[in-house]
Amino acid sequence: MVKICLECQSEPEERGPGSALRELLTDGETASTDTCSGARLTDFCAVWDAGVFLVSAAGKGAPSGVKKRRLNEAETLNSVREAQFQRLEAARPRGLGRGARGPVLRMAGQPPPWAYTAVLLCALSLGGAIEIPMDLSQPPTITKQSVKDHIVDPRDNILIECEAKGNPAPSFHWTRNSKFFNIAKDPRVSMRRRSGTLVIDFRSGGRPEEYEGEYQCFARNKFGTALSNRIRLQVSKSPLWPKENLDPVVVQEGAPLTLQCNPPPGLPSPVIFWMSSSMEPITQDKRVSQGHNGDLYFSNVMLQDMQTDYSCNARFHFTHTIQQKNPFTLKVLTNHPYNDSSLRNHPDMYSARGVAERTPSFMYPQGTASSQMVLRGMDLLLECIASGVPTPDIAWYKKGGDLPSDKAKFENFNKALRITNVSEEDSGEYFCLASNKMGSIRHTISVRVKAAPYWLDEPKNLILAPGEDGRLVCRANGNPKPTVQWMVNGEPLQSAPPNPNREVAGDTIIFRDTQISSRAVYQCNTSNEHGYLLANAFVSVLDVPPRMLSPRNQLIRVILYNRTRLDCPFFGSPIPTLRWFKNGQGSNLDGGNYHVYENGSLEIKMIRKEDQGIYTCVATNILGKAENQVRLEVKDPTRIYRMPEDQVAKRGTTVQLECRVKHDPSLKLAVSWLKDDEPLYISNRMKKEEDSLTIFGVAERDQGSYTCVASTELDQDLAKAYLTVLADQATPTNRLAALPKGRPDRPRDLELTDLAERSVRLTWIPGDDNNSPITDYVVQFEEDQFQPGVWHDHSKFPGSVNSAVLRLSPYVNYQFRVIAINEVGSSHPSLPSERYRTSGAPPESNPSDVKGEGTRKNNMEITWTPMNATSAFGPNLRYIVKWRRRETRETWNNVTVWGSRYVVGQTPVYVPYEIRVQAENDFGKGPEPDTVIGYSGEDYPRAAPTDVKIRVLNSTAISLQWNRVYSDTVQGQLREYRAYYWRESSLLKNLWVSQKRQQAGFPGDRLRGVVSRLFPYSNYKLEMVVVNGRGDGPRSETKEFTTPEGVPSAPRRFRVRQPNLETINLEWDHPEHPNGILIGYTLKYVAFNGTKVGKQIVENFSPNQTKFTVQRADPVSRYRFSLSARTQVGSGEAVTEESPAPPNEATPTAAYTNNQADIATQGWFIGLMCAIALLVLILLIVCFIKRSRGGKYPVREKKDVPLGPEDPKEEDGSFDYSDEDNKPLQGSQTSLDGTIKQQESDDSLVDYGEGGEGQFNEDGSFIGQYTVKKDKEETEGNESSEATSPVNAIYSLA
Repeated sequence: MVKICLECQSEPEERGPGSALRELLTDGETASTDTCSGARLTDFCAVWDAGVFLVSAAGKGAPSGVKKRRLNEAETLNSVREAQFQRLEAARPRGLGRGARGPVLRMAGQPPPWAYTAVLLCALSLGGAIEIPMDLSQPPTITKQSVKDHIVDPRDNILIECEAKGNPAPSFHWTRNSKFFNIAKDPRVSMRRRSGTLVIDFRSGGRPEEYEGEYQCFARNKFGTALSNRIRLQVSKSPLWPKENLDPVVVQEGAPLTLQCNPPPGLPSPVIFWMSSSMEPITQDKRVSQGHNGDLYFSNVMLQDMQTDYSCNARFHFTHTIQQKNPFTLKVLTNHPYNDSSLRNHPDMYSARGVAERTPSFMYPQGTASSQMVLRGMDLLLECIASGVPTPDIAWYKKGGDLPSDKAKFENFNKALRITNVSEEDSGEYFCLASNKMGSIRHTISVRVKAAPYWLDEPKNLILAPGEDGRLVCRANGNPKPTVQWMVNGEPLQSAPPNPNREVAGDTIIFRDTQISSRAVYQCNTSNEHGYLLANAFVSVLDVPPRMLSPRNQLIRVILYNRTRLDCPFFGSPIPTLRWFKNGQGSNLDGGNYHVYENGSLEIKMIRKEDQGIYTCVATNILGKAENQVRLEVKDPTRIYRMPEDQVAKRGTTVQLECRVKHDPSLKLAVSWLKDDEPLYISNRMKKEEDSLTIFGVAERDQGSYTCVASTELDQDLAKAYLTVLADQATPTNRLAALPKGRPDRPRDLELTDLAERSVRLTWIPGDDNNSPITDYVVQFEEDQFQPGVWHDHSKFPGSVNSAVLRLSPYVNYQFRVIAINEVGSSHPSLPSERYRTSGAPPESNPSDVKGEGTRKNNMEITWTPMNATSAFGPNLRYIVKWRRRETRETWNNVTVWGSRYVVGQTPVYVPYEIRVQAENDFGKGPEPDTVIGYSGEDYPRAAPTDVKIRVLNSTAISLQWNRVYSDTVQGQLREYRAYYWRESSLLKNLWVSQKRQQAGFPGDRLRGVVSRLFPYSNYKLEMVVVNGRGDGPRSETKEFTTPEGVPSAPRRFRVRQPNLETINLEWDHPEHPNGILIGYTLKYVAFNGTKVGKQIVENFSPNQTKFTVQRADPVSRYRFSLSARTQVGSGEAVTEESPAPPNEATPTAAYTNNQADIATQGWFIGLMCAIALLVLILLIVCFIKRSRGGKYPVREKKDVPLGPEDPKEEDGSFDYSDEDNKPLQGSQTSLDGTIKQQESDDSLVDYGEGGEGQFNEDGSFIGQYTVKKDKEETEGNESSEATSPVNAIYSLA
């Protein structure tokens, strides 16, 4: 990771630093607004990492609260990896240096510092491209071009980019569809000045579609010709949706449904989404979701789906338009006409609504298997959408392995599996499993991974001196294997003039004894059926002495304790070597606090005061040398030592927030304030001073967080406090009841007394406890030698004391602070005390955790836990490391180390050593250390176990026995003997098995072991190895063995169905693991009714039978079934199911009865029944009166036919009184949409003769008839003709 200290001054007459930083960023990324924002300071010792500036972590010497906040801010911003920068470093070519990316230059008469950094970071972004200074002759290089598939908006002018650099400046021409494109003949086409970019102007008319085709740009100067990619130009299309009238979709509740979108084909393809016609989004879930093809799938339709319509919408990218298809309207046929919202959360919603449950079936894709091809590097999207009742769950698996957890993610409620950045190992068979409680089904998708060409070695520009040798390598891979074609200056290499210094060997061109005439641009085109790659690489022959590319005598300023890197950009041919020197000293800088990279960059790991000085870089080749100097200045960090505190204030009072800062006096300090992380506007109620902010007449709007920002041109520090504003209240009688409890105020006025050699007394004044008594005080200390700025807990004291004697260690420059604690929390730390340094002494202990372990087969690394500042006891703490071979008379080897590790080289393999590590400082040595036994590095074992014997114990386990290996062949610590075994095949034909290798370890020096959990009736192979700390040794001879038959697993998908009250149907599938040859199935079942249990019945079936029907003995009892499969060994695991409950016990029937009981007890229902009874009574009375008055009267039948003389009832003058009470009441009629309507009674007054066709005879007697009107017969022809009593009518109403 590289640190860049930037000076971003926001002056009105200059470009803003934010824009400068944005120009520095690569790949279109933008800088964080925290980086260059604020009044004057924008960036401070930032870290450059893949185009993002990151705030540095807290420097040394900061208070822990401030440091913690700095670290949190740094972690928030640090979202990119250091490995990205290391890749940039590795990709940089030899011979190309960089400008300083540590603290930047500020010299009079030169550009601002970010200008150099911008140039150098842009050079870094080119990766491995070699840069020749533009004042030297060079062939053309394409620097910018349009993408291969170039889609343009037909409403705009067409722009096809092609830019190149070279010396002399290149000229440009184009081909279209592999033919020369004459720009001068087309008035709409022009080329930008000093560029090859084509502009096609349609302001004066014309059709963009006429210019579609394949374009290629050629950039040429006298040293060669460079080519762009073949750019396929296409005009965006957004066709209109065809007009269509959509009939309502009629579907039965519970059935699956697919609403097809079929959007018009656009370029690029539109984005599909579903909404209602009122532009409300369609809620999607596990049951209803949109597929990848844009269709809307219903796994099962419910009645509530009718509440909206469904319209498919297509959004087109270039035109920014949304087209809406005519909406679909659903009509759901149901057995339950009421859309009761309470049923949506019913535990068995489908049964409650009378929807039959169904096993899953796939809606997409169809069938049981399909295949899919995907290109390497693309995303693989597999989709399975299933129907069923209840809604099925979808699970995904890969045959013979696991899903790639780092790349696989589930989408669309687990219906889609997406694997990002597909590679060849992702090919294979995947299957989705759709399951509900009725069963499961799976679909297998065979995935084939192909690959467009991708680079293994992309050709790079070749810069050679006359007489040097070199090579261009063009190596790519793909599937199918791509072909490689070489061109020179845009022409096939075969047709180019012969060059005796050039030799083509497949994907490599070798140059020998190159001369000036060898300059050219070579193109490598590698292609297969899925795509192509085109790369330009020039060969330039130059004879140039070293030259420096950065300004001379740079001044670089850095903050103390930070890391920086000094760069020295240079060029030369032959490629120069680079060395660094400091203050004119003759020794080359490398090692210790300095590290020189292969590209010549000098890194200083941690800047100290003594690192200040003048650094010189010298570049040398056979033609001469060049040098440059950099002056490094080290500045103290900016730190806030008195931070603002959280405060609670009443409205109208005055609040002061302190912010006192310590900074380097040579840097200009600026203090600003933020409110709620936004710049604070200083109103007339506020007063901003150098070390404080005062707010007069506090109001509710002043409540929030306040951040003090202290910044210089190199760094900054932050401190935050929260202001709480209380509303006006009446003065309370009890102060404790009026104010809430809070954290205590920090202690103050720390004082050191009773100064002794190993102790000191610390006294402090407690702060306000804020209505909660102080329970404890924590004393912390900080020392400025080993970990400056880091606070450590020293001791803890009860809240009743304010003075304590502290035990101290020798040679520590102590500084103390105190934190108060109550039940609410901890106070802010007190201000630090004055420092007190104790006198030195020899160490009284040695480092702990001493170990000796080999990291390679010929070394031993000795490590230990270094001693901290309180145990060093003196300056220059170091460690005396001693070692020798164990049980020998050798003398001790010793070395003095300042770190915490030492590597002993050239050791024999795995030999014990005696190790001692002793602490030493300038006052003397520590006590005599203990001896620790360590071992040198291990090597792989050289021998395998022999005479491996296998004994089969049972169908799932074997016993192993082997001969131990000789100890000298282990070459390390014997960890275990390990058996690798795999299932080669099953003894059952056509049974697929996984051949994944498994292992079983037997720790220690054992000679036998047991391998269990094997599959019965299978062929296995086994190998054994010896394992030590380095790894596995050679494999033993492969042994084969066969496991005998075992008992099978339980039959799968055991289903019990009861089609009627007389029979029960049983179905099952074969066991997943037969574990042998199946000889049949055993079914045991017993009838039970409550606590009564009948006699168990046993049935045996053949291995091919998977169905059976049981005749019920009575319609009341239930049955419990137990089914198991059998092999010759015996019966396997049984699966148990019970028959469904009889109808009179089922939940829906019980619910129906309860509903009846509930209705019968309702007041309105009782009143209705009383009214009907009263009406019937009145009718009977009227009929009785009429009969007694008029005697017998003829009444016509329902058909309107005149009474003839043949009617016997008329002859005798009697009145045929039909029993209307026993005639059927008019029933209900079922509507087309499945609902039931209650019809009005035909027994109206009109039918009784009071109007309509009813008549009175001459004496006023009533002559009536019961008539069914013709129009009612025609409109209500499906009325019930079934007789219905009043009681039945009640039930029908219920």
